[in-house]
Amino acid sequence: MSINIFRNSTIFLILCFVLMTNSFAVSTSSVTKNPEEHFFDATFGDFSEELDTAKEQGKKGIVIFFEMDECPFCHWMKTNVLNQQNVQEYYKKNFLIFAVDIEGDVEITNFQGKSMSQKDFSFKENRVRATPVIAFFDLQGKRVMRFTGRTSSAEEFLLLGHFVADKEYEKTKFSKYKRAHKSN
Repeated sequence: MSINIFRNSTIFLILCFVLMTNSFAVSTSSVTKNPEEHFFDATFGDFSEELDTAKEQGKKGIVIFFEMDECPFCHWMKTNVLNQQNVQEYYKKNFLIFAVDIEGDVEITNFQGKSMSQKDFSFKENRVRATPVIAFFDLQGKRVMRFTGRTSSAEEFLLLGHFVADKEYEKTKFSKYKRAHKSN
């Protein structure tokens, strides 16, 4: 009888250890950090100056995340994609990243040095009607890629970053690029 108790206790302890190990592995494999602090860069809203900063820092361009309050897809991106450490590291290495409130009245300066509200920059200059819109600009301030809506995953968002950083947009559409890279 005492052998059965010992054996059952040992099995129970091993099972607990395995479960704890798996829980720890899951929690450390997808490290998340607040995107407001670890994804977006601080700005005074002068995007013509931010172009100079991007060039000085050896970035490949600027990413603007057009958003608005109460946008469920913006919230989804922040809680499922932009908070992922691997996403943050890749994007920070290659781009300066800023959020713009499409309903905002805060004064900003566009890439050409013209002052306007965030709202006008969004609607009039970038034709943003739905959010989120993720716009990629090259180091001359020319928009080279626009993605409307949320990505399906962090992996798709990383693929989008590679697509722009590697200038694949000059050769193909993102949908074809994505298909070609899903098979690999």
